[in-house]
This record gives sequence, structure tokens and C-alpha cells, in this order.
Amino acid sequence: MQDTAVKVKESTGYIAFKVINTVFMIFICVVTLYPFLYLVAQSFSSEVAISQGKVSLIPVGFNIETYKSVLEKGDFILSYKNTVIYSIIGTFVSLMLSCFLAYPLSKTELKINKFLTKFVIFTMYFGGGIIPNYVLMKRLHLDNTIAGFIIPSMLSTYYIILMKSFFSDTPKELEEAAELDGLSPIGIFFKVVFPLSMPIIATMILFNAVGYWNNWYNAFLYLDKKEMWPVAYYLKTIISGASTSADPGEATAEKLQISANIKSCSMVLMALPIICVYPFVSKYYVEGMMLGGVKE
Repeated sequence: MQDTAVKVKESTGYIAFKVINTVFMIFICVVTLYPFLYLVAQSFSSEVAISQGKVSLIPVGFNIETYKSVLEKGDFILSYKNTVIYSIIGTFVSLMLSCFLAYPLSKTELKINKFLTKFVIFTMYFGGGIIPNYVLMKRLHLDNTIAGFIIPSMLSTYYIILMKSFFSDTPKELEEAAELDGLSPIGIFFKVVFPLSMPIIATMILFNAVGYWNNWYNAFLYLDKKEMWPVAYYLKTIISGASTSADPGEATAEKLQISANIKSCSMVLMALPIICVYPFVSKYYVEGMMLGGVKE
């Protein structure tokens, strides 16, 4: 017998929904991509074209001299290097500490579990404030150190709750079997739970890496030495320099446009690594957000 495919006729309402949904998603994509494409076009355009407002989505007066100028500047390269170091160390430390806290919280058999969970959630709504944190970092002599940049953003209550929910769904039978094989709780976590948690782990790596990569506020508070600045804070100084000047007579239109050109190049170079990495972790990101959603 030859199988016959059953064709289901789509209703008019469903067809209309698909059309509207497609148009809406295209609109969202255009609105999202336009600023970045404009930034890229501006970064490859000449200073004269920018000053005359001729740049839209296509570079005008194509040039790469600004990129060469930015990349040859020692301050930008040093800040870029600092950001890579901060992001790698900060992401690793944040991920490990979040796992070590979220995994015990996912064990309902622990008597102290409910208290610790409420304590962790409490920190989401109440904090010490900027001034006490600043004074504490100064007293601990952590200003102008890598630790001073990383520690204030090291743990996020939201990430911990997300990971706790994901770990709660881990099959208990696998952990019990591993325990019978003689594994310690730490061994069970690293050899059984951790490999099964790649979606949420990849999601947390992306969240933490992007957070540290874009973080300029910690540098503003705790890093006074210019050679320790991350690229986000270095870029902020460039943006601020485009709109302010120590001498009002120096804030000419030409200098402001040159600064705008340098800003565009710097922002493109800053965003490029995250854009390149995201496609490789996007599938884990979606899966991790879906499976790690809070269900309590």
C-alpha cells in the first residue's frame, strides 16, 4: 500500500497570524540591526562624510585609517587585553561559585535548604549600597586590583536561582547510582551533574562573559590606574571626550566628528568578540533558559 499524506487545510485566521508574525519579526530584526549596521558604516566612512551627515547604511569615503589609528594606540590594546583577562577570570570564578551554591540549594532533603534559599533571595532585593561597598573595597585594599573589578559582580542571585531550578531536574537515579559506585558529592557533581548541565552552563558563561565584557562601572569606582582600565571604561572616556572639553574653544565640530569616527571603530571592535561567540552558544542559551526557568 502506498502511504498517502493527509493535508490539513490551514484556516484563514492561522494564515493571517503567520503573515503578521513574519512581518513583525522582520520589523524587529530591522530595528535591532540598523543601529549596528549604521555604526559599522560610520566606522569605515571618512570624517568629511560623517560631518556632512551623508552616512547611512553604506560607508561613504571608505577608509580603514581610523581602525589602524585605534589599533595602533597602546591604550586601546592594553584596555582590550585587560578586558579579556577580566572576562575569562571573572566568568570562571562566577560560574564555579554559582554552581557550588546552586547545587546544594537544589537538594530539598537538606534541612537548612529553605533558610539558605530565602537568604539568597533576600540579597536580590536588599543591598549594602554604593558607598558602603566602596568603603569596604578600600578598607580591604582591593582598589586598583583585578579582584576589585571582579568581586562586586561575582555572584548574581538571578543566575543562582536559574541554575538551582535546572539542577533540581537532574535525575536522582543517576546521582544515587554514582554514590553507590563510591563517588563523593563533589565527584558526583563534576562527573555526573556538570556534564548533564551543559545548556545552563553555556548560558551562564554567556551571561557572565557579556556582563564582565561590558562592565565599566566597577572600573569607574575601583580602578584609578589607567593601565588597568577595561575597554568598556576606556570607550566611555572616548565618548565623554566627544561631548565635553576642558577648553570650550577646542570643542570644534571637526574634532567632535573625528571623535565620533573613533567612537564607532572602538565600539565595533568591542562588540565583535561577543558577536562572533554568540552563534556557537545560542542553541545552549535558548535550551538553558527554557529548562532552567523558575517553576516554584
